[in-house]
Amino acid sequence: MYKHILLIAGVVLTLMSCSSDKDETQTELEDTSTAIIGTWVATELEIDNETASDDVKFGKQILDFLTAKDCYIITLQFNEDLTASASNSANYVEVNATSSGLDIPCPTESDINESTYTFDGETVTTIDENGEELTIGVSIDGNMMTVDASDLDIPNFSEDGQLIFVKR
Repeated sequence: MYKHILLIAGVVLTLMSCSSDKDETQTELEDTSTAIIGTWVATELEIDNETASDDVKFGKQILDFLTAKDCYIITLQFNEDLTASASNSANYVEVNATSSGLDIPCPTESDINESTYTFDGETVTTIDENGEELTIGVSIDGNMMTVDASDLDIPNFSEDGQLIFVKR
């Protein structure tokens, strides 16, 4: 009788200590799909200086200059309800020549686009209010998101390269 109780207790403890791979996989998928939720600001454009056009190189310099002043000209907001907005001030950047060099004030205007989105862990697909679809390759590592710049339609940022966003 004592052996039967020990055997039953051993079986129960073994069953209780086993975890389901399905639960872990589902949790990982949920973590992946929610990793994009939040506000992301563009902080850097990684390009190949050997192949990039002068316009793209200048765009990178402007982004670097403004980011150093805590001025972010591209902001993406992804919400839990699968709505998204993109704020883009690239069209309002002014470069002023001064006696001490170039000055670039932080733009006060921006274009805002509203959309819905889906995210599968590698690709964001947005559909704007006009029904236009945009598919963007992304990679998220913690609070950094890398976006294939060629997927975007942003002046001076849409050639080959990687646009780096940081989560705020």
